[in-house]
Amino acid sequence: MSLEAAAASARGGFGCMFSTSEEFEMALITERRAQGRYDQRRMRWPAIMFIGCALMIAGTVLLFN
Repeated sequence: MSLEAAAASARGGFGCMFSTSEEFEMALITERRAQGRYDQRRMRWPAIMFIGCALMIAGTVLLFN
């Protein structure tokens, strides 16, 4: 009897409280946002690199025309 109870208890430990992976991901993201892991700081490097490349291309075009 105790062996059956232990087996039932062990099987119950493998259950998951989320029915889909989307629910798990949403809960994980919500928890991490609550912890402040995802701040809203925006990186300026892409804009700076774009402006720098555009200026280099414009300079090259003006130099060879």
